[in-house]
Amino acid sequence: MTRIEKIVVAKPNRIMFRDKDCKDDDYVKTAFNILKISDRYDVPCSMYRKFDKFSNIHMTMPMLQHIRLKDMNFIKLAGASVHSVEEAVEAEKMGVDYVIAGHIFETDCKKGLAPRGLDFLNQVCNAVKIPVYAIGGINADNINLVAKAGADGACIMSGFMTCGNPVEYIKQLRKEVAEIEF
Repeated sequence: MTRIEKIVVAKPNRIMFRDKDCKDDDYVKTAFNILKISDRYDVPCSMYRKFDKFSNIHMTMPMLQHIRLKDMNFIKLAGASVHSVEEAVEAEKMGVDYVIAGHIFETDCKKGLAPRGLDFLNQVCNAVKIPVYAIGGINADNINLVAKAGADGACIMSGFMTCGNPVEYIKQLRKEVAEIEF
C-alpha cells in the first residue's frame, strides 16, 4: 500500500496534491492515480496545478490573480493560499470557496521564515465569510489552538508523511479538537 493510500484510508476530510517540482506531464499522471485512490475511499482531492484538467483546485494568490475563476464553469471547488488578511479578502471577492492561511507555526517547509501566528489566523477568520484552513507546523500538540483561533480546519503534511499509522494519527488529531467547534 502506498503512503498516499495509507493516508486516504485514514479518511481525512480532503487531500491536496501539490508537487511544485514535478513536470506537468508527470504531475497529471500522478494526479489521476491519486484521484483513483481518493475516489475509491470517497475522500475529496484538490489539485494544485493543471487547472484545465481538474474540477477541485487550489492555487496561490498570483495564480488566482491571473485567471478568471468565474469563467471556469467546470471548477466545482476552488481555494487559495493567503498570507495576509488583505489577500484573504481579495480571494473571497474573486470567488474562491475557501482559503488556506499560513504559515501559523514554525515549520521545516518555511525554514528561517517567522510564522504568522494565531493572532494572524484569527484576523483572517474574522475578515472573511468563507472557510479558513490553517497551515504550517500544525500537529496534535497545537491543532486545538488553531481551532480556538477560529479556523474551520487544518492542513497537515509532515505529520501524515512521517507518522507510523495515519489512521491512529488522524484519530489523535480529531480527539484534540473534539470538544472545540472546529
